[in-house]
Amino acid sequence: MEKSRVMILFEKMGMERISWSLRRLHVPIPSSDLVLEVGSGGNPYFRSNVLLDAYLDTRERHHVPLIADRKTVIAPVENLPFKDKSFDFIIASHVLEHSPDPEKFLAELQRVGKAGYIEVPDALMERLNPYIDHRLEIYAVDNKLFIKKKKQSIPDLELQKFYEPRAKALIAGYLIPKFPFNFHVRFYWNDQIDHKILNPEINAGWVSSEDYPTHTKKPSAAEAIKRLILKIARFFLSQNHRNKNINLIDLLRCPRCKNDKVVNHLGSIKCERCNAVYEVIDGLPHLKA
Repeated sequence: MEKSRVMILFEKMGMERISWSLRRLHVPIPSSDLVLEVGSGGNPYFRSNVLLDAYLDTRERHHVPLIADRKTVIAPVENLPFKDKSFDFIIASHVLEHSPDPEKFLAELQRVGKAGYIEVPDALMERLNPYIDHRLEIYAVDNKLFIKKKKQSIPDLELQKFYEPRAKALIAGYLIPKFPFNFHVRFYWNDQIDHKILNPEINAGWVSSEDYPTHTKKPSAAEAIKRLILKIARFFLSQNHRNKNINLIDLLRCPRCKNDKVVNHLGSIKCERCNAVYEVIDGLPHLKA
């Protein structure tokens, strides 16, 4: 079920923005399922048991601090440091569009997880309001993802020339916030992710423009209050007791040689096959090959 009854109720009452915000509470799986969230960033889902992000700090999430309030691993999604089918469910919310290699990204989700949820901006929204660090345009038809690699951060310069002065304030400032479901893809998968890369020959690994703010301003009072509320909500709504007792080492594999036998070794993580050693910094394992 893609929407909870409460979400549907608010949508029928014309309160789609509230319905949209409630989607993060709707993870339709048993409470016993083990959940990995990739690209968890600064606002992980309450239901996630293990978190993964490629960066401690990055412009791609506007330098919002990484939340690591449960077991957290630093590694790219394209080479997940976890054993095959080690998670019942994987959440990938607003991260796929950042990947230069969507084929590897989706292959790794299917290898590590049994089912999952993907959320991204819809291709229409991305074309109208391209984000400088988004490398893909994605849409879904009949429960199949269609993915187009962007040759550059702004694929259609001519469209932007006409759109920005005439319609951006109306569409980005009013329509998208008021009708968010129409401008996003919400995709549930089980066993396999049915998808098609429309232009596999394109290299989406281009370097983002340097003419972009490298740091955001200090959070406003409203933003600070919002972060505090989310922190309190995570405390009460997450599976805190269970999360603390997860033995992360039992889930890991070496991202270099793909061996399942890794061990804690002198404050680091070591592969028993290739002897690769991965640092653990401030409690966070850095498992990049």
